Amino acid sequence: MTDRSFFKTAILGTAACALLAFSACAKPKGREPAAAPASQGTGGTADAVQQNPELEKLARVLQSMSPRCKAAIPNGDPEEFLADLHTVLAEQETFRSDDLSLYYLIDKKHHVSDSYVPKDLMPVKNNNLWNVSRNDLSLRPEAYAGLEELSKAALADGIKLMVSSTYRSYAYQERLFNRYVAEDGVELAERYSARPGTSQHQLGVAVDFGSITDDWGDTKMGKWVYSHAADYGWSLSFPKGYEDITGYMWECWHFRYIGVTACRFQKKWFGDIQQFMFEFIDAWEKD
Repeated sequence: MTDRSFFKTAILGTAACALLAFSACAKPKGREPAAAPASQGTGGTADAVQQNPELEKLARVLQSMSPRCKAAIPNGDPEEFLADLHTVLAEQETFRSDDLSLYYLIDKKHHVSDSYVPKDLMPVKNNNLWNVSRNDLSLRPEAYAGLEELSKAALADGIKLMVSSTYRSYAYQERLFNRYVAEDGVELAERYSARPGTSQHQLGVAVDFGSITDDWGDTKMGKWVYSHAADYGWSLSFPKGYEDITGYMWECWHFRYIGVTACRFQKKWFGDIQQFMFEFIDAWEKD
């Protein structure tokens, strides 16, 4: 049995199994793991759970995740995972608290109301940092600041970003979706366009870059953004090969601002898949 298959089996059990799942096969950096005392058995694990009740919560939340999400999570130290999780959750406190969380889960099953509008939207206009494809673009302040940092880094490498789509109102998304349905039918439209109330764009934290076409990913700009976005807090929302998870076809141009800390957490523990991380955080906060 491989380490990964052991992990997937273990997380279906008790809190003790969750602890074992993270720690049994993990090797501390720079040294060999110490052998566990023969007398420890599951008693030592139970003691650890008693010392940190969050391990039991971790087991419950992991148990609720999809098989593919479980498969993406590596073996490791559960205490380290929880420490990283709390660092990410604490990061929310550095952002404004009177709006939806930057980690708000929105997808085909999780909606926002038709009246939701992000607070203090900032206009995104042509400037010395980026170009825009239209004049009615805007972002939440946190995402705007993140776009500034990303654009400065791109300029330093000789690339000026093209911002093509940002915040969309419920009504705008409704018109857009209905147009695609008229052109391609509901089944196909739902693979590449969000129904109103389910779009990351309505949160004011998502940006579509460049031409909004698949070949943009092969351009100099596309390759640069893909390689560097996470360094400035931007996460690819709809990666290739994950339509069954995200609900949408690959979109190489669509990035969501979540902050640098969350990007690191996503890469370290969730196979760098945004949907997995947000589903976990949502389940954790609701448990």
